[in-house]
Amino acid sequence: MNEKPAYTEFHPRWLRRRVSTYWWLERLPFVAFITRELSSIFIVWFVLYLLLLVRAVGEGAARYREFLSWSAGPLIVLVNAVSLFFVVFHAVTWFNLAPQAIAMRVRGRRVPALLIAGANYAAWAVATAVVAWLLLGG
Repeated sequence: MNEKPAYTEFHPRWLRRRVSTYWWLERLPFVAFITRELSSIFIVWFVLYLLLLVRAVGEGAARYREFLSWSAGPLIVLVNAVSLFFVVFHAVTWFNLAPQAIAMRVRGRRVPALLIAGANYAAWAVATAVVAWLLLGG
């Protein structure tokens, strides 16, 4: 028989604390974590926006001009500005987490976290410089 014993007055109760839906508001690192996870929504927007741009360019000059006109609307400009903020936030927080995710060793010694994060930021700066050079007619 697999019956559970009946509860008695002296039977111990399990301690199960209720967790609030807003548990992540208690500490700044938790807020940063949740914000970073939610920032993925804005990354999806940037990818979708880029795909729409590529499609418009592929469909010809008239469709590209329509896309640029649509993109100049105040709502799209606002969404893109907010998205830029969250994409940069996502990238910065990821680069700061990278040393914890990458356990790199050279000659038996762990590579300093600052060096790993610095390499990510340096690569980001180089990529930004190359894109800026291409866009500005390099």
